[in-house]
Amino acid sequence: MLTWSPLASGLLTGRFRAGGEQPSAGRVHWVPKHMTDSRNHDAVEQLVPIADQAGLSLTHLALAFVVSHPAVTSAIIGPRTMAHLDDLLDGVGATLDDDTLDRIDRVVPPGVNAGTLDIAYTPPALQHAGQRRRRAEDRAAA
Repeated sequence: MLTWSPLASGLLTGRFRAGGEQPSAGRVHWVPKHMTDSRNHDAVEQLVPIADQAGLSLTHLALAFVVSHPAVTSAIIGPRTMAHLDDLLDGVGATLDDDTLDRIDRVVPPGVNAGTLDIAYTPPALQHAGQRRRRAEDRAAA
């Protein structure tokens, strides 16, 4: 599976946090709904300490989470600047242990869609952590 927008259009960079910087007025008309949804901002606030405890930036946590899924073969990262690309490349070797993945699952349960669509069907693979994660030694994005 090829994933798109593992940083949720910038929400998981930590740049647009609750009470912090928001998209500029000139760009707000095209900003996805999930960027302004308070539930998503609450989730980001809960993910920040998980990233800190894992010794990772929120960006690296998000990318490591995406590539830990056994069905994911690659992720389209879409950096806008060289600094964004450099940051993402710095996190290529980041991996998450099962405890960290479980903590993320408690914040955003498997099958939850933070975008504008809701998933009505929960596939059995979402219900079992072993089917949502690569083996620990195979989790690096490299």
